[in-house]
This record gives sequence, C-alpha cells and structure tokens, in this order.
Amino acid sequence: MTRIHIFDTTLRDGEQSPGCSMNIQEKLDVAIQLERLGVDVIEAGFAISSKGDFESIEQIAKQVRTPIICSLCRALPADIDAAAQSVRHAAKPRIHTFIATSPIHMSAKLRMSPDDVLQRAVAAVTHAKQYVDDVEFSCEDAGRSDPAFLIKVISSVIRAGATVVNIPDTVGYLLPHEFGNLIHTLMTNVPNIRDAIVSVHCHDDLGFATANAMAGVLAGATQVECTINGIGERAGNTALEEIVMALHTRSESLGMHTGIVTTEITPTSRLVSSVTGSLVQANKAIVGANAFAHESGIHQDGVLKSKLTYEIMDASSVGLNQATLVLGKHSGRHAFTNKLTELGYHLAKDAQEKAFERFKGIADTKKTLSDADIHALVADEVVHVDETYHLNYIQIIAGNRTRPLACVQLTHNGQLLEGACVGAGPVDAIFKTIDQLIKDEVQLVDFSIHSVTGGTDALGEVTIRIQDGHDRFTGRGADLDVLVASAKAYIQAINKMLSRRKDPAIKATTGD
Repeated sequence: MTRIHIFDTTLRDGEQSPGCSMNIQEKLDVAIQLERLGVDVIEAGFAISSKGDFESIEQIAKQVRTPIICSLCRALPADIDAAAQSVRHAAKPRIHTFIATSPIHMSAKLRMSPDDVLQRAVAAVTHAKQYVDDVEFSCEDAGRSDPAFLIKVISSVIRAGATVVNIPDTVGYLLPHEFGNLIHTLMTNVPNIRDAIVSVHCHDDLGFATANAMAGVLAGATQVECTINGIGERAGNTALEEIVMALHTRSESLGMHTGIVTTEITPTSRLVSSVTGSLVQANKAIVGANAFAHESGIHQDGVLKSKLTYEIMDASSVGLNQATLVLGKHSGRHAFTNKLTELGYHLAKDAQEKAFERFKGIADTKKTLSDADIHALVADEVVHVDETYHLNYIQIIAGNRTRPLACVQLTHNGQLLEGACVGAGPVDAIFKTIDQLIKDEVQLVDFSIHSVTGGTDALGEVTIRIQDGHDRFTGRGADLDVLVASAKAYIQAINKMLSRRKDPAIKATTGD
C-alpha cells in the first residue's frame, strides 16, 4: 500500500483565519495533540512574521519530537535564516520556502520576470540546504501557473536539493479533474520528479479542497497539506479529518493508507475548536454534531437493524465514544478525571482542578451533565489567556417594561472595578458597562449563542469576535446563564486583544 503523508498546517495556515490566532501555550497544546494524532509534519508557523510565531515554533521544536517540525518562509535569505533558527532544536527539522509562479502573481505582486522567479526559487532552496537536509518548496498559485513553467521550476529546485515540492491551489480555483490533470502532467513530465515527495495544498473557495486533494493523490501525490476542521485563509483548507477518513474508509480500493491514529480525530477537532473559538458546523463531515446522527424514521429503522445500512464508518473509529459514565453532583474527582481522559482531554493539574470546581458548581443546579456539557465547561480551561481583566460578577435588571441595567465588577491588577450602564438589551448593557470599566470602546463584529444540549437547564455557549485594527479576536464562554456566558466570552476576547497589543509585531500575509 502507498503511504500518504499528512502535513498539518493548522498552526500556520489555519491560524490565519480571522479570529483564530493562538498564543504560544495554545499552539504548543495543539502541537502535542497533533503528535498524538500521528501527523507526519507540523507546520508550526511563519518564523519571521512575528516574535510570537518564532517563539512558538521554537518551543514546539523543543518539545514535540516525533513529527517533522516545519517553518514557512518566503524565498528570501532573511526569512530562511529565521526559519532555520526557529527549528534548530527539532529532532526532524524542515524549512518550507515558497514563491509565486502564476503570471498574475509574478507581474502584479512580485513584479518579477519568470527567469527572475526561477533564479530566486533555486537560490532559496540552495540557501535553505545549508541549514537542513529536508527542504520543501512551494509554487504559490500553482493552479493558475503555466504548466511548462511549473515543470521548469520544479525540476530546477529538485536539482538544487528540494526534498518535497508542493503544488498549491492557492485560491481554490481549479475543479477536481483539472487539479488531478495538473499533478498527472507534473508526474509525467518533470524528469526528476521521483527524487522528491509531491505534495498538494488545496483551498476551499469553491468547496473543492478535499476533492482536489484526493484528485492530486490519485494522480501520484504522496503528501497532503491540511488543517483540523478545515480552518484557514478565506474559506479554509482541505480538512484533515475528511482526507484521512476517505483514505481510511476506502483504503482497500485505493491501495493507500496514512499513519493517523483515527481515534484521536474528535479530541483534536474539539481542542482546535476550543482554542480558536471557531465552531464546527453541525453537518460537517466526520466531526460535526450530526455526522453520526439519524433523525429520519427510515434511517433510524435501518441503523437499528444494522449500522452498515446508513453508516459507512463507526463513530468510535474517529474517537466519538458513547457515554459510559453519567456525571452529577455526587460525582467525585476520580470519576471526573476518568471522564476527561475518556473524552481525550489532557489538562494540567491546576486546569483540571478549575474545571472540577466549575463542574461541581454547575452540577448543583443541573442534575446530570452529558459529554457535551463536559466539553463546554472544560473548553475554558484549554484556552490560555493572560487575565488582564477578571470577571467577578454581573447583575442584570431587565424586563419588557424597563430599560435593561447591568452592574458589573471586574478585577484589574488587584483593583476592583465596578460600574453600571443601561443598554438596548441586557447583553448590550453588559458590554457597555465593561467598555466603560476598561476605558476602551470595543468593536464587536460577531455574536452567536447556542444551546449545548436540549432542555431548559442546558448550558448556553456564547462565541464573540471583536476587531482591533486589522486583527480579530475570539472569546468563548459557557454557563447556565447565557448573560454570564456572554460576559465571559466578551472578557476573554478583550484579554486576547490586550495580550496581542503587548506584542505589536504584525504577522505577515503568507502565500499558499
């Protein structure tokens, strides 16, 4: 069977999704989980883009030892030097350099001739080989590039020492048969193509990212670049869980396999969703809430008789296990810890203790907590945010015959801050009061709320996005009281914004 390598770029391309930025500790937590998942390569970031990105790549390189640790860089000496420094402690370092090869990018963005681009590409690979043996080269916007020019560039960079050549459909333009034909053309016409791994990196602008990646694999590519939950620039990337489970489910007919531990897919999906605040849509393939749910009577009847009637894979194969232990107010630490392990959480002792305290507080009101409830309350503990402001309490006066009034108390540097404001509604009153206390006017761009489970005693989960200049920050909060959850989410987003302001380095926009 052919081994397909899984290159995960959640920490680089995925983090470029608006509001999906992660701090160093969150990136490290995700990288450790990606190691458990069994990915072959972790693209940990873009070293020269910011001090925070450099440090996160460096920490991942030191602590995550099994996968290849990769740093992205433009085809510029300074970028390559920074990438090399960031992965110098890795057990398996890789430098990933790129330059655009399409006519529109070369003329409008780079303002370089094709010959200049070719020379720059070869020089970049040559420079990177001084630091590491494993060098990946990407032709940005390969999907709209002239195939004859691609053949020339790829054969040249392989001669210069590139061990991986990546063919990105950067703008998600190609149809599956077109992308498959492009890979086939390269596999057939690049004379030294067998001297390197051929990789594909597809975007989802037209909804074809996974289909295009699969077409590329069928045409001969043996590395797929993807992200958890398909997050990434614009409409996102090939979703790791989709391409992996397609290869896993159809492995016999395809003659292909990966090294992914598929039972770690659901825990990884939930971790990434928690730290980024990017919710997974219910009908999302593999990891969506409805992926293994059946409501139609015909479907339910069939599944009761045999799961194979409507399920092409077992939920347990992706780590979605049925609850074996129901937790309530009489449950102790041991039962709670076992539940966390069962659900795929690996929390530090202090975070586990905080989660247990929250669990006991909620269990006093809500008789039993489902797995979904546990996921919601533990999510706050896997998000690492410097608490510039801490929410102590809120009190609301509201009704259909009175203007909503919110009273809020925060802690800032050991000092108590209290205030009250009226608003158009109770949430508006809360946010106005918080703005007044922090002496900043926050720009809210998105507010969503959903019920974690059914019933009137369900946890409410609120996700908020705020904007500060060009940056967006996501906050998330869960509570039995949706107003409290809203306040928690708002404060978390604000704390993320203030943490970023302390490190004013602006991340560069990357290419593929």
